[in-house]
Amino acid sequence: MAKTELGREIPDKFAKQYGTYAGEFANIKDYQRAAANVHPVKPGDSKLLPSIHDAIVATGLKDGMTISFHHHFREGDYVMNMVMAEIAKMGIKNLSIAPSSISNVHAPLIDYIKQGVITNITSSGLRDKLGAAISSGIMDNPVIIRSHGGRARAIASGDIHIDVAFLGAPSSDEYGNINGTNGKATCGSLGYAKIDAKYADKVVAITDSLMPYPNTPISIPQTDVDYVVQVDAIGDPNGIAKGATRFTKDPKELLIAQYASKVITASKYFKPGFSFQTGTGGASLAVSRYLRQAMLDQDVHASFALGGITNAMVELLEEGLVDKLVDVQDFDHPSAVSLANNAQHYEIDAEMYASPLSKGSMINQLDIAILSALEVDTHFNVNVLTGSDGVIRGASGGHSDTAAACKMSMIIAPLVRGRIPTIVSDVNTIVTPGASVDVVVTELGIAVNPKRQDLIEMFKDLNVPQFTIEELRDKAYAITGTPDKIEYGDKVVALVEYRDGTIIDAVHNV
Repeated sequence: MAKTELGREIPDKFAKQYGTYAGEFANIKDYQRAAANVHPVKPGDSKLLPSIHDAIVATGLKDGMTISFHHHFREGDYVMNMVMAEIAKMGIKNLSIAPSSISNVHAPLIDYIKQGVITNITSSGLRDKLGAAISSGIMDNPVIIRSHGGRARAIASGDIHIDVAFLGAPSSDEYGNINGTNGKATCGSLGYAKIDAKYADKVVAITDSLMPYPNTPISIPQTDVDYVVQVDAIGDPNGIAKGATRFTKDPKELLIAQYASKVITASKYFKPGFSFQTGTGGASLAVSRYLRQAMLDQDVHASFALGGITNAMVELLEEGLVDKLVDVQDFDHPSAVSLANNAQHYEIDAEMYASPLSKGSMINQLDIAILSALEVDTHFNVNVLTGSDGVIRGASGGHSDTAAACKMSMIIAPLVRGRIPTIVSDVNTIVTPGASVDVVVTELGIAVNPKRQDLIEMFKDLNVPQFTIEELRDKAYAITGTPDKIEYGDKVVALVEYRDGTIIDAVHNV
């Protein structure tokens, strides 16, 4: 067994293949960008095909290849299930799938794993029944969990070579000019799909809204698209916002948000022209509301807000409190409408958003990031992937990316959830290393990472209860008791890749 810098054991064969985590920026190095194989389209050639079946045939998809999908439709996605059903019917086997993320709606993938259609998966996360099936050891090969920035890095560097990308297109013309702001199933930004389109050998646009040529604005251009298929429906727009933009009335979440807002406004980063990223849960959205009031009271405007965009951010833009929104993904319909209509709302791809090997990602310019957690330990390591039972039920997302790159990272989480402690001695699975985490905010108060003595000095007069992280853990255990250790098996079911491509942790079967 090899060990990471954080003491996590990684089986030797995986350590040799990927390397082990050695620090936030220890593996940042020059590299040669990958390139797609291009099949030129001649004048008069048509890209429009009558069915998904015909598109699969046209791409030359065969056993052992890698295919990809995007997750901008979230729980409303129809595309992955439609394509995989047709692939299974055609008898194609031993595929690797590389979707940007996987949702509850993709539970049919379990059957395709059992049938040998899918033998490898890399994704940002796994949910619900599929996560439980993977955790039980259903696959021979471990799933590779990558952050959004890490996935973009892996594609651009050739670590992931996509043979065929099947991209749900809210609107497309018959030549493959795609955007996410027109059509029946608008999702807004296509930031995660753009990187696939740029590097995949073959790209199939699947749309339910075929537009006259040229379909503008152009998010993914015709020069990156090989084939276009029109279907009845690519997704349910209501599923995009499912669970993501919940406005909270929970007193605990509101208190967490209030404390987080006080931390932000007491920091040196809260000044004219600051930048920030928030999440989409109830507490995160409440932070946006408290922050809005502070910005009004102190006449402080932000230069930009980044990441997954919600209506709360759109309202700040429209009020003039934020100058620009930089958007890799939208979590509700108003955000998609804003992207279409507001020139200060700008779409970017995942590489520009968060890749550690780009020539400068947007997160490098970020002042403050507000992030959530399933667990935080006394070393400030964060788990957003596995539950208290060790089962995979979350996603890496952009967590480790933004935490590493921003000037002040804040983890907001309740002290306990039900009878389960959030602050623990050691997290089940490390996704974001403690070196990247600056402040933990709970409803009881905050803990500042001792490595940030500048913040400790900054917050010495802050009107928020302050504790060591060990004290917060002890308060959590006083409520729940010390949790029992999970009994894991010997099989590695998932490898958690740090954003630089090394392995930061391994998840075993439960």
